[in-house]
Amino acid sequence: QVQLVESGGGVVQAGGSLRLSCAASGRTISSYAMGWFRQAPGKEREFVAAIVWSGSSTDYADSVKGRFILSRDNAKNTVSLQMNSLKPEDTAVYYCAARGAPVVSRWYMEYGYWGQGTQVTVSS
Repeated sequence: QVQLVESGGGVVQAGGSLRLSCAASGRTISSYAMGWFRQAPGKEREFVAAIVWSGSSTDYADSVKGRFILSRDNAKNTVSLQMNSLKPEDTAVYYCAARGAPVVSRWYMEYGYWGQGTQVTVSS
């Protein structure tokens, strides 16, 4: 079993930055692809970014490409999402997820482990 705990959410003005972290415990995530998803009130959960097991390749939703950077440190069992140039439409609960496979997916059903989420609010 893998337990995931997100941190780093908060309230920020438009144009600002936040860094979300996801700490894994229970077992190593070094062989897992990791992803971030978000869900705004009244909307479905949507893909944000994902990274392959080695960190050598990433995938980003078009809405965040060029603004968000996803990285991982397998030695520390952590994943980080640097969010820059934040917009009000980025407001959502952000979830870290682990996929029991080394390659990424944009489909949330393919991720078997989830954190509890962290709130990000971007004010205009």
